[in-house]
Amino acid sequence: MLRRRQAQLLSSLPVRINSYGIKNIAAADRARIQALQAGGSSSINANNTGTTYTANIGVGSPATSYTLLVDTGSSNTWIGANKAYDKTSTSQDTGNAFYVTYGDNSYVSGEEYTDTVTLNSDLVIDHQSIGVASETSGMGDLDGILGLGPVDLTEGTVSNTNEVPTVMDNLYEQQTISSEVLGVFFAPASSDDSGGELTFGGYDASKITGDINYVSITSTSPASTYWGIDQSINYGSTTILSETAGIVDTGTTLILIASDAFDKYQSATGGTLDESTGLLKISSDQYDQLSSLYFTIGGVTYELIPNGQIWPRSLNTAIGGTTDSIYLVISSTGSSSGSGLDFTNGYCFLERFYSVYDTTNSRVGFATTEYTSATTN
Repeated sequence: MLRRRQAQLLSSLPVRINSYGIKNIAAADRARIQALQAGGSSSINANNTGTTYTANIGVGSPATSYTLLVDTGSSNTWIGANKAYDKTSTSQDTGNAFYVTYGDNSYVSGEEYTDTVTLNSDLVIDHQSIGVASETSGMGDLDGILGLGPVDLTEGTVSNTNEVPTVMDNLYEQQTISSEVLGVFFAPASSDDSGGELTFGGYDASKITGDINYVSITSTSPASTYWGIDQSINYGSTTILSETAGIVDTGTTLILIASDAFDKYQSATGGTLDESTGLLKISSDQYDQLSSLYFTIGGVTYELIPNGQIWPRSLNTAIGGTTDSIYLVISSTGSSSGSGLDFTNGYCFLERFYSVYDTTNSRVGFATTEYTSATTN
């Protein structure tokens, strides 16, 4: 049983619809994965993700609250996109420049500071490296990013520095948590419980059904630099993606698969590409005929039911769709399999399965939740 002192909760994460007019989340997600496929820590897209999870994080003493994107696909934590940095007695300018480029040509640049970062009253980090933005693009109404990816992704992002200890690294080094483990719970945006929860130092057993099943980080580059895993995907009884490497990423909205796998999925579902949203659209009759997708990870198979494969119909207009249409959340990476990063299990996958990111043991875990088989979409 997880002891309270080993895992602290950051709860009630609001799900947000970007207010700056997302019209093609598929193109935005595709740009993100193509940037990740290129390798390196500076090519990650945080732009135009459609729906995001955010956390209110305090910086300084007394703390100023900033609304940050929760992102396991990048590792730098930074602020200043919309709300200016409020310097206090704990603020220290390191004199180093800070620069990260993300996919789709969005970026952030500024200066590195160290400061007190407060996640909640039990999770306070001293001397955390933060980027303070002087110039940004593509952040909408967010103030910055809470980077929860592996520390290797920080290489080359701060001048005169090799790697920058992440929030998770410092929580562990400062003995605030006893293991460098993050548990992530998302609920479908269309459910009654559309919030989320981050658990630092372990996972919240009350959010899962059954056991956590773990798989080692893949050895295949560039997925190995991220929270990368090996998996295969079947549509019904048909294999559409043989076992290959990809990543798990809270900063990506859709489930992206290699273009050859996507072609097989499109053919099997009968979906047609919708120009307005960039997503596959199907009829009601085609929805009734949808088969489940089966993701096999580390010998364990996770079933994504037909309802989990469609965009929440109540949110169709938020992505430029029409209210009476049915859109699929499986999209293409834009490149064929064999890239070393052939899929991204994004937000839409993580709404159905609890995920655990275990730096201590170099592994990722998954478990079913009460929403795994929900039909709220």
